Amino acid sequence: MSSPFLKETLEYLYRKYNRREFVHPDPLEFLYDYEDPRDREIAGLVASSLAYGRVLQILKSVSFVLDRMTPYPSCFLENSSMESLSRTFSGFKHRFTTGDEIAGMLFGARNVIMKYGSLNRCFTSAYTDSESIVPAIAGFVKALQAGSRYQYSSLLPPPEKGSACKRLNLFLRWMVRCDDVDPGGWNNVSPAKLIIPLDTHMHRICLALQLTKRKQANMKTAMEITDAFRTIVPDDPVRYDFALTRLGIRQEMDIMTFLDECNTGEAARWKECV
Repeated sequence: MSSPFLKETLEYLYRKYNRREFVHPDPLEFLYDYEDPRDREIAGLVASSLAYGRVLQILKSVSFVLDRMTPYPSCFLENSSMESLSRTFSGFKHRFTTGDEIAGMLFGARNVIMKYGSLNRCFTSAYTDSESIVPAIAGFVKALQAGSRYQYSSLLPPPEKGSACKRLNLFLRWMVRCDDVDPGGWNNVSPAKLIIPLDTHMHRICLALQLTKRKQANMKTAMEITDAFRTIVPDDPVRYDFALTRLGIRQEMDIMTFLDECNTGEAARWKECV
């Protein structure tokens, strides 16, 4: 969209909704319980990997897993084996995801932490200053899957197969960015490299904003949309992700109102309406 009012309207949306009071119900809220980035990154991996389906079920499933990883997720994993994890999460079910898949992912995370010291260090071992962060995402997924006897592609789809990797990009947004909503903790990864967490809802919004014409919500589309946002905010292309995904969730903000204001530039009138 070439509208000169798009950035102004997006910024207003960011200022209004990018606050913790608007986070619930969102699995991001679980990360606020962990001050130590080593615990937060594990909670973030769990919360983001289960962030599909109905939101109330997501919150229930994430809570179920994290409640069994007390007092601290990092200590819990350090003292866990594949067998103990399988027992702990036996009977767990979240849509396509089974207890075995959760146990397998967490055992992979444990192995990564034992080898690298943290999930962050594992990710940055494949992270460079190259133009794309995709190779680092692919390396991260490969490291988490190594040594596991379970297949859990429903939790960690690899980008080389074309997936938009919405949940992994959501995890990275949470851990890399730091503002009133995203808690951060991974200070050695640049927010400028992040990719928009693309799902069907965000895809429809970006189609309406003419940020893409691609019809499939895959990695190529996610990168194209990210590039479009990068022309607006070069150093923080996923800046508006949280605020935009409030559209349709917050009763006081109608998606059509927002789109009308982006097209007409009547941001001042829009502010009065909401």
